[in-house]
Amino acid sequence: MKKVDFLIIGAGIIGLASAYQILKKQNNVSLIILEKENEISQHQTGRNSGVIHSGLYYKPGSLKAKNCLAGRKELLDFCEEFDIATKKCGKVIVATDEKELEALFALEKRGKANKIEDLEIISKERLKEIEPNVKAIKALLVPSCAITDYLKISKKLKEQIEKLGGQIVLNQKVVDIKKDNGGFQIAAQNKTFKAKKLINCAGLYSDRIAKMAMPNKKLSLKIIPFRGEYYDIVDEKKDLINALVYPVPDPKFPFLGVHLTRMINDTVHAGPNAVFAFAREGYSKTDVNMKDLIESLLYKGFIKVGFKYWKMGLFEMYRSFSKGAFLKSMQKMLPE
Repeated sequence: MKKVDFLIIGAGIIGLASAYQILKKQNNVSLIILEKENEISQHQTGRNSGVIHSGLYYKPGSLKAKNCLAGRKELLDFCEEFDIATKKCGKVIVATDEKELEALFALEKRGKANKIEDLEIISKERLKEIEPNVKAIKALLVPSCAITDYLKISKKLKEQIEKLGGQIVLNQKVVDIKKDNGGFQIAAQNKTFKAKKLINCAGLYSDRIAKMAMPNKKLSLKIIPFRGEYYDIVDEKKDLINALVYPVPDPKFPFLGVHLTRMINDTVHAGPNAVFAFAREGYSKTDVNMKDLIESLLYKGFIKVGFKYWKMGLFEMYRSFSKGAFLKSMQKMLPE
């Protein structure tokens, strides 16, 4: 049985960054990350648009706001130190009709409360100078937004963790956790570990890992999977936008709306939507895991949200299957 000071479950960017900080700040500690896949960062970390968010959307004073602002600075510093490409491209959040103006001004107010630099409401004429092909009546300019490649950051974190004496063990799905003399005994697929401290960075499975580690504690948290679907913009159309173009989000929902992103590799993505997935790793419409699906459908929180927002849920399902509906959402901002 391998004994360590710290054991982290999950080698996505959260698990890797946590390990890196521990090893940097504490001398002579042993640390292992267990990862169920055959490579790091195969799920949420490796499946996103690479945006380094400014912290605009979060409630002022909340941990999300504080951590986003602090984390953004640390991330940019890390990328500069290790020569990982970033681009401070900025973002425009566009109001396409009068009904969206109140929410747009509320976003500006929230951003200023979060001390985001250089926020500015701009006219449609000024917007045309920044994004000539975007249609709107007003926009919120967020110059501090940037883009990067989170998979490259993850690989650099892995490299630094191993240099600092940490170990990443792949193909090791955690199957059982027991309390053991003030620490934890962790059983993986074919190995057992003992750790003084256990850190849960299991992403889509973090609720199950938490339940495994604390079987006698009632946990109200449940991961409900939603899939975000993107379309690639063809090369002959990708010059229609210069950077990041977002709609004004509906404040009732925790989603930012389908948007346009010029990636760090200069490709352009449209999306994502937010559609209920039938599996925790349901990256395709046909992916179904009956255990995941039944858990989601029976969860009281999901039932409550489903009753309240069923119209939006049905629309997202429709837009998932209809390219025309997806395109129509994009054309509100980008008619061409």
